[in-house]
Amino acid sequence: MTRHFPFPHPFGWFQVAYPEDIEPGTATALRYWSTDLVLWRDEGGEFHLQDAYCPHLGAHLGVGGKVVGATLECPFHGWTFNGEGSCVQIPYSDKVNRKARLRTYPVVVRNGMVMVWRHPDEIEPQWEIPEIPEMGDAAWSDSYRSSYLIKTVPQEMAENGVDPAHFRYVHGTDEVAEMESYNTEGPISTMLSKQSYVTPRGVTNGRIDVYTYGPGFSKVWFSGIVDAINVATTVPVDDDTTQVRFNFTVRKFEDEKLTSTVADAFVAEINKQIREDTPIWEHKVFLSVPALADSDGPILKFRKWYAQFYAEPMKSDA
Repeated sequence: MTRHFPFPHPFGWFQVAYPEDIEPGTATALRYWSTDLVLWRDEGGEFHLQDAYCPHLGAHLGVGGKVVGATLECPFHGWTFNGEGSCVQIPYSDKVNRKARLRTYPVVVRNGMVMVWRHPDEIEPQWEIPEIPEMGDAAWSDSYRSSYLIKTVPQEMAENGVDPAHFRYVHGTDEVAEMESYNTEGPISTMLSKQSYVTPRGVTNGRIDVYTYGPGFSKVWFSGIVDAINVATTVPVDDDTTQVRFNFTVRKFEDEKLTSTVADAFVAEINKQIREDTPIWEHKVFLSVPALADSDGPILKFRKWYAQFYAEPMKSDA
């Protein structure tokens, strides 16, 4: 058996940056969905994501491209494109080439993230990413961020969420979460579960509730020892690499030092778990017909829900 993922890139909303990653009036090169891209921010502060290569003679607009007002200028011949991808000026011609267009992706800045809608057929967004009111709320901590590049595909990572048994064997968790419900409706899935935590003061009862909006964005709410939220995002880099970003916030205690101590410990534990998951993800194969135990989580229901985000045919084994 060879390692093989049959999935095309899913469509949906994906995080490609944080707003502070790129200053107004600048451009940068990115690569997601096996595609070279240019992310630029016009002088008014608006973000634009477009395919990277100039349709004139193929220069990479993210490498030397210059932002002028609300346009992006190619470093090779000075052709200029607006935020909708149209060519608006050729400096050595009185005419523009209206066929010279850049593929342009819908962008929103939400929850302190630059989110991009990507569909292979350029279909407009079919759902929205919600505002997470705790992000930026004074009663909650500043975000604790982490990012990983992992040699797997987003579906394989997301499947862990409906596989509670692995927490005992991969992460050494004493108590495994008891799933109360797993419901799907359109692009949204909701998993509610109870979690017991063993502490020096005894057992504390809590919850882990996961709200997922398409393949690229989820809100994980932890309660019990501490109220905490992890806004997790995934985005395909290429056929077998995924970037995952964690954005943690915890409800503040009256003692600022205690808040920091608890937050650091919580964030460290979640980051430890993804590092423990990584060698599994990076060496496992996808089995289309798994041999499941009767007490496994709703893995097949998850897969059926996730399949709606593939607009292209599955890949063959050839």
